[in-house]
Formats: sequence, structure tokens, C-alpha cells
Amino acid sequence: MERSMIGHFFPGLGFFLIGLWHLFNHTKLHFQNPKSFTIHAWFPTKKVRYLELFLIMIGSSYYMSTELFRHHRFDPDGTIPSSYLRNFEHASIAITYILYTSFSILLDFQAVRVKYGLTHLLAAVALGQQLLMFRLHSTDHGGLEGQYHLFLQILTLVAMGSTLMGIGFPKSFILVFVRSVSLSFLGAWLMTTGIMLWTKAFIPKGCALIWDDGHREVRCHEEAALHRAKALINIEFSWYLIAVMIFSVSFYLYLAEFYGEKKVKELSWGKINEKKGEELHLGDNDDADEEDELGL
Repeated sequence: MERSMIGHFFPGLGFFLIGLWHLFNHTKLHFQNPKSFTIHAWFPTKKVRYLELFLIMIGSSYYMSTELFRHHRFDPDGTIPSSYLRNFEHASIAITYILYTSFSILLDFQAVRVKYGLTHLLAAVALGQQLLMFRLHSTDHGGLEGQYHLFLQILTLVAMGSTLMGIGFPKSFILVFVRSVSLSFLGAWLMTTGIMLWTKAFIPKGCALIWDDGHREVRCHEEAALHRAKALINIEFSWYLIAVMIFSVSFYLYLAEFYGEKKVKELSWGKINEKKGEELHLGDNDDADEEDELGL
């Protein structure tokens, strides 16, 4: 299995599972306690409270060690070879996630008011570091890998932005729904990047895997082949977006069967006030319960 594929697939699997874990728990909490609902940066488990954070820490530590210590990463004069710059960039992302999980555990022991905001800020910084490395990567991402990484940057930006907004809007279910789905989407797209770019059977027509600067990458022989391959990636992302939309809403409706209210409420955006005989719209002094149902 290609090392570059592994370096994309398993981190992507981690993001996908964490996003799914958060989507499940936040949806469950919102159905059970719509009025007292609050966004969580991470979720404790019954047997091991910090299991989620431990798994992120262990995975990030292993990833960092493989990037820095698997091979000799320095020249005889102590400088970093150009072909290994990418490894240090990847390790920097992993170190930020290690710091996020470590400080999150320490903050959980402290009874401070800013604990919620600081934990979310740390998560946003980790995602911001990832976005920075994706954007300013030392590897030339002008070809197919660059097209895949462009969409990775967009998804990381959405996850980071929604995490930061969670500090100011801790009660918004829609906001955390977007964050959870974007994390899962990011993971799925990261796995896809690894599979599609380093599996010969999926290399687009007119392109090939070649060795360049110490690693294998896809190069297209002609401009027309490159244009066609990028168009295929755009179509692929649009299909993934459709699939994610279907899955996320279906998952929400599925959980509603178990944790939601049994009675089906009025489906219109307004309701009839039987006493006054007037139709009250959502924007005209709706009660707090309707706002809580919308997660606003």
C-alpha cells in the first residue's frame, strides 16, 4: 500500500468517525434536551471519559513519529532536505492536534468560566493550522493533487469557521450540525484523495504516476488531459456533496425515530391561534419553543 495513500486514508478515517460521532451525540442531545442544549467540543464516554481525546492524541502522535523519525530527515550539516519539508509540515499539523487534546484534558479539570471558549478555540486553531499547511504546502499542488487539496481547504475552512462560531452561539444546533457534517465530509474526501491519487486503476486517462522529488505523484501528459482530469474531480466532489446531504439529513431523521417526539407537529412555518383567529408567522413573535426546535 502506497505510503502517501496511507497518510491520507487513515487520518481521513479518523476525521470521518469523529464527525459521525459528534453528529450522533449532538443530534441525540438536541432531541432529548432542546431547551438546555449546548455545543460540545468533545464527548466523554462512560468507561473512559477522555476516550475521544486519547484516540486523537494517539493517532496524531503515531502520525507525527512516522513523518519525523521513520527515516533520517536531516542533511549532514543539520538542515532539512527539500524533499522532506512536506514531512515536517504534516508533523506540525499532528503536533497541533496533540496540543488541542492535551490542553482540553487539563481544562476539563479546571473550574473556569472560559473553559468552553478555550476548548473550542484550541480546536479551531488545530483546524486553522491544517488549513494553513494545505494552503502553503511546499509540494507543488498545481495538478490533480492540488485540485483535491482545494476542496480539502474549503471543507477545513467550513469546519474551522463553524467551530469558532460555536463560541459565540453555544446553543445553535444548526451550527454544530454543519460542523459535524463538514468534519465527516473532510474525512471522506481525505480518504478519497489517498485512494484516487495513488491507485493506478483510478488514474485518469492521459495521466500517470511518476516519481518526483522523493515521492510519487500524478502527472498528465497533455493540457487537455489535465483539464479533463480536473473536471472529473469537480464532478466527483459535487456527487460527494449530494451524497453527504442525503446521508446527513437521513441520519437526522433516523435518529428522530428513536429520540425525537412521538407526535408529529404542524409542518407549516406558521400556526393558527385559535383564540384570536390569526395566523402567526415565524418572524412575528414566535414562542421560545419554536426557536429552540430550530436550534437558533
